[in-house]
Amino acid sequence: MNSVRDTLSALQTSGLDRLDAQMLVLLALQRGPHDRAWLMAHDGDALPSVAAARLNALVQRRQRGEPMAYLRGDQEFFGLQLHVDSRVLVPRPDTETLVNWALEKVDAADNAVSVLDLGTGSGAIALAIAAQRPKASVNATDASEDALAVARSNAQRLGLSVQFHAGSWLGAVPGQRFDVIVTNPPYIADGDPHLAALTHEPLTALTAGTDGLADIRTIVAHAPRALVPGGWLLIEHGFDQATAVRGLLQAAGFERVSSRTDLAAIERCSGGQWQQQR
Repeated sequence: MNSVRDTLSALQTSGLDRLDAQMLVLLALQRGPHDRAWLMAHDGDALPSVAAARLNALVQRRQRGEPMAYLRGDQEFFGLQLHVDSRVLVPRPDTETLVNWALEKVDAADNAVSVLDLGTGSGAIALAIAAQRPKASVNATDASEDALAVARSNAQRLGLSVQFHAGSWLGAVPGQRFDVIVTNPPYIADGDPHLAALTHEPLTALTAGTDGLADIRTIVAHAPRALVPGGWLLIEHGFDQATAVRGLLQAAGFERVSSRTDLAAIERCSGGQWQQQR
């Protein structure tokens, strides 16, 4: 049997970075991702044969590019531990920018607030808002029944109240109006070279036409009919799309249009307020 130390060294020699190697060994040992200090303290221990077999399978999956979150089966987002698998995108830290903006708008409202999360995937955005603002009425949609199954499971496990609706964008909630609509829609252009690193995540949740803006155009065009006067539409988008998304919002009649930056100071979200009645 190889020691934990030798195993980690061999994994790094094979091309895995140090953190990935540690996470995979912890998974194989069925220990949590926060047990790195334990791993270092026990690096002279022999790696049991059962754990070595598990590790071999995990390494093969990781070397094929599968996200670590899929290997673990979960991902932390806004303080919530969410189940994730290949049916949904892995929630990214940058999306917390969108959640924080939505929470500000919920807090600014004078009455009971209704929130809609379009294309909820794992439920990350809707569940984060529901956890932080339990008095808000939170709804979420997705066109994928597989994704909704993951989101519903996360809501049930976390004990959070979110109403889920199956359907494409606002077509899933006909006739309803909301104070805040948030969305992290597909925004990568078809054929974008970044897609090569995302082959294990659902393609339909990533791409949106030749310029990546097809779904955002649809949402902006239909959102006014689903917002109360004074309601807000907040959209996550690509690193280079803020100017285009602000233009779409302004052309549709939204006011107070602006963008918010993510942790890397990149304009990651854009939004506007709907004042007109139609």
